[in-house]
Amino acid sequence: MFNSHESNNHYNSSLVFFIFQSQITFDTYINPIFYSKLLVQSINFVVLGKQDIAAEFGKKGTESDISLYDRKESDMIKTWVTPCGFPEKIQPLLQAINLAEHVIFFVDKLDKFTGEQIIALDSLKKEKGILSHSYEVDESKLDSMIKGTVLENYTKVDQDKIKEEIDKIEPMIIEGPSEMMVDHCFDVKGVGTVILGKVTVGKIKQYDNLKLYPSGSDVLIKSIQMHDDPVAESVCPARVGLAVKGVKPDEVGRGDIISQEGAVLVNSEIELDFTKNPFYKSDISEGQMCLVSVGLQIKAAKFSSLNPLKLTFEKSIAYHSGDIAVILKPESTTIRILGSGPIK
Repeated sequence: MFNSHESNNHYNSSLVFFIFQSQITFDTYINPIFYSKLLVQSINFVVLGKQDIAAEFGKKGTESDISLYDRKESDMIKTWVTPCGFPEKIQPLLQAINLAEHVIFFVDKLDKFTGEQIIALDSLKKEKGILSHSYEVDESKLDSMIKGTVLENYTKVDQDKIKEEIDKIEPMIIEGPSEMMVDHCFDVKGVGTVILGKVTVGKIKQYDNLKLYPSGSDVLIKSIQMHDDPVAESVCPARVGLAVKGVKPDEVGRGDIISQEGAVLVNSEIELDFTKNPFYKSDISEGQMCLVSVGLQIKAAKFSSLNPLKLTFEKSIAYHSGDIAVILKPESTTIRILGSGPIK
């Protein structure tokens, strides 16, 4: 990272060098259609099942209860996320899935945790994926487990064809007001607060003045990095590191959203168009506590109403109407996903 003054000088010198080397005119450079082609593009995958195959695709980077692997190819950065805290905890599974546009599911065993991953993917409507399995797995039993779920439409390949299939996938760009979801935050000496996350909508630009939700704090983007390289802006669905002014690391949490003012809703109660997981056999009652996953947020809530189903949170959450909320019971000894539904 670098401070805003240094970043401005760096960008200007790089711009002059680029124009000189490429022998293009300044008018051509600032043409938005041409400029869009110069931007680094991104694709993000979640790797489930046998997670260690992620090391075959990229170099390991950030690690906590989710691990990130990445590789830069020309003007493309590919990232593979694994929920390394799963199956001990259910929370990282939902968060890792929500960080990705595409799924790579390599099944090496058929057990309740495989079932939990299938239910999570189906609950979150992750429709784009690659499905493979080891020779030990009974394919007919796996087909039975995924019947009626989004996984039925995944591209099925042998393990040695996964990389080939990955190379066919194009970036999924969502245009709109600037928005990013946060997965890590820390302090860097001489830089200040650094936030890592994924641009989920639009672009994030250097010197943007944005908001951090649900707190509503003002955030200035001092500088941006992608794959350790400084950039002037990053486009959905890029993974970025932001040096910011306006908040300290202890004021930022995983799942927080950086966006233009008013781009997201903030409330302490939500209503769901709820579908109970048929494999969760326990009853639900008003006043019962649970955890709720929305984006990368995992927050405690209670059932304040069953019909319609409403959840009241101890702390406000940031969301959009239509976002999928997944209700969790981490202490359950069987299935830990109670149900899910879009937020009204």
